[in-house]
Formats: sequence, C-alpha cells, structure tokens
Amino acid sequence: MPSPHLFRSPACPPRAPTPPGLSAAAGGEAQAAAVAEFVTSERVKVAAMLGLALALCNADRVVMSVAIVPLSQAYGWTPSFAGVVQSSFLWGYLMSPIIGGALVDYYGGKRVMAYGVALWSLATFLSPWAAGRSIWLFLFTRVLLGIAEGVALPSMNNMVLRWFPRTERSSAVGIAMAGFQLGNTIGLLLSPIIMSRTGIFGPFVIFGLFGFLWVLVWIPAISGTPGEHAQISAYELKYITKGQKLVKPQIGSEKTKKVPPFSKLLSKWPTWALICANAMHSWGYFVILSWMPVYFKTIYHVNLREAAWFSALPWVMMAVLGYVAGVVSDMLIRNGTDITLTRKIMQSIGFLGPGIALLCLNAAKSPIIASAWLTVAVGLKSFGHSGFLVNLQEIAPQYAGVLHGMSNTAGTFAAILGTIGAGFFVDRMGSFRGFLILTSLLYFSSALFWDIFATGERVDFDGTG
Repeated sequence: MPSPHLFRSPACPPRAPTPPGLSAAAGGEAQAAAVAEFVTSERVKVAAMLGLALALCNADRVVMSVAIVPLSQAYGWTPSFAGVVQSSFLWGYLMSPIIGGALVDYYGGKRVMAYGVALWSLATFLSPWAAGRSIWLFLFTRVLLGIAEGVALPSMNNMVLRWFPRTERSSAVGIAMAGFQLGNTIGLLLSPIIMSRTGIFGPFVIFGLFGFLWVLVWIPAISGTPGEHAQISAYELKYITKGQKLVKPQIGSEKTKKVPPFSKLLSKWPTWALICANAMHSWGYFVILSWMPVYFKTIYHVNLREAAWFSALPWVMMAVLGYVAGVVSDMLIRNGTDITLTRKIMQSIGFLGPGIALLCLNAAKSPIIASAWLTVAVGLKSFGHSGFLVNLQEIAPQYAGVLHGMSNTAGTFAAILGTIGAGFFVDRMGSFRGFLILTSLLYFSSALFWDIFATGERVDFDGTG
C-alpha cells in the first residue's frame, strides 16, 4: 500500500472573513482551497470507507432478491414461502441493532464495524456450503448475515458523530449512504451476470471475499476518533473539534458503563417520531428491495436480467439524490434555517414523494414507465437520510447508538411484516397493486406524525425534564 503520508491533508490555515475590497478571483481561490482541503481530508476517507462497507452490506443482502427467482423455480417454492426465505435475513437483523448500538456507544464504531463486516462476509461466503446441506442451514447463514449487518448503521452514525462537525454531518451521511444504495445496484446488476457464469451461488462467494479485503484495509487505515489518527493535520483536527459537540467516551467510567435509560428514551415523543420514521422507511425499503425483481418478472414478464436492470436503476438515483439532500440540508443549516424545520422538510420529501410515486407506479402500462416511477419513489426516499437518520445524533448524541438500535428494531419488525405480507398478498390477491396502495397510505400517515413530533434539538434523557 502507498505510504499514508501521500494522502496527508494539507495544513490549511483557517479561512478569514473576506475584506470588502478582496477581488472575486481571490475569493474563488479561497473557495477552491476549501474544496481541496475537504476532498483530501482524513474525514472524507472515513466517509468513503464507510460507504464501501455499506455497499458490501447491501450487495450481500440483495443477492437473495435475484437468487430467489431461480431458487424458487428449482425447489418449487410458492411466493409466500419465498417471502419467508427473503425475510430470513431480517430475523437476524431483528436481534442485533439494540445490542449492536449499545456496543457502538461503548467500544466505538471502528471496532464494531470491523467485527460486523468480518462476520457478515463469513456468512455470505459460507452460504453455498450451507445450501448444499440443508435449507435450514442455508436459512441460518441468512439469519447470521442479519445479525452481523445490524451493527452497520449504528457504527456509521457513531463514526460520523466523532469525525465530522455538525455542519458537515448530513453530507457525510450522504456519502456513506450513497455507498449503501450503490451496493443495491452492484448486487442487482452483477448477480445475474455472475450467476450465468458460475451458478446461483457465485455472487455469494465473490462478495464475501471482498468483505474480508475491506476489513484488512479498514483496521490499519482508519482510527476511531480524529485525535487518535497519526496522519491528520493540525488544522483538520482543530476544525473538527471546534465544529462539533461530541460526547467523548470515558472508557471505564460510570457514565460509559451504566445501562442506557430505555424508559426515559421511550417517554419522549421525538423518540417515537424516530421509531415510526425508521419503521416506515424500512417497510418501503425492504418491500421494494426484496420484491421488485419479482414484480417486473410477474407483471411485465421480462427475463431475470432485465428485471434486475429495471430494479437496479432506482438505487443509483437514491445514491445521487441522497448526497444532494445532504448537501442541501447542511447548506440550509449554515444559512440559518432552523434545524428542526430542516429535518422536517427533508423527511417530508422522503415520505410524501415515494407515497405519490407508488400510486403512479400502479397506473404504469410498461416496464419502462414503471421503472421511471420506481426511480422517483426510491430517489426521493433518500431525503430521509437527512431527516430521521441524522436526527439520531442531534436529539441524543450520547445514546445515538442505542437509539439507532431501538428504531432499527422497530424498522426490522416493519420490514418483516412488509416483506412477508407482500408475498401473502400476492398469493391471495394475485397482484402487487393493492399492496402498493397500502404502502402509499402508510407513507402519508408517517409524514404527518413526523412533522408533528420530531425535533432537531437535543432532548434531555438524563435529567428529570
């Protein structure tokens, strides 16, 4: 590997206010220097590595969305049983977010993320071996995958909280979540190609090996906090610590070891706004992720590779718009817009947009038009990353991990219900259309609940207020 010094951030001096007589050229040079500092900074490398981890997370997860079609044909699975197989990942995912979030708050995101990626890559890699022995052993590897992946988003949130000032956190989450969505695209597009050459289980082996490689890079290249990083410039370290309100971990202290105040967390309406937002986000996310290849194949009778292409395009849009939403959100806050209002605007777009687009999807007459509306739905959904997902850090920075775990558990319940429910709905009704209408109504209701009860301010969970 190249020496870390090749990537060292320049020790840029702090930017002073522009004097009235300063030329436009000088102002442009200052802006260019600021952009260069950001692009070459250590914190952006952290966000990029997080994005790669989340890309692997989703690629390993989405392989089953493509493999379920040939597996169902090979084993004679009904749509309802295919829904059970699809949801097996979520059984494991249901178990780990709260525990994983608590571990992240205690040990930090770097260590927990490393163990998580290693474990879920192992589960993915072993899937072909397990499938050759029994369906139950295969389902176990999917459950293990879910257990390990439950720590990914809490770990990402923890690293963003530690490495980024408040005015850059939405952008950082946008970069990381862009990787998350590109993982869907990679998994959906490459899986049919790999399967055609290596068999159904080829993608499981290849994606698992890439996960092991990521861990080998992550451990030596990234530190848990900016202060622990040997290569960070003095300017960047000062810039990060000045622009954030970070609750520093005190390993071994009573504060770090005490049990999170679950009753206090659940007694506040902003917590329930987060829980409901995460539940609705996960419902829509996993229904679309799990069933859209099947939707295009059954409704429009396209082949598996075409179905994967139609299903993959929306996730590219989600990656792009997710980053755009993060930049816009940070810009609004820097320009003086209230944080609470900013989070409500972003989340409203993230719920109302998909709700309307799914209704239009029902009226589509061709796979191209359907894919276009699906792209709109998934793309606008990404605005929620600058709504509820960033909001976790704002209302409870000291409990962001466990709060993320609690809301993720609710989201996983909703995802299981939606994924299995869609299969049974198709079995009974013979169509996805009614289920898409139900999902739209849930989006509209969730937007209303969020706008009433969410806040962007820190909530007192430790006192008596």
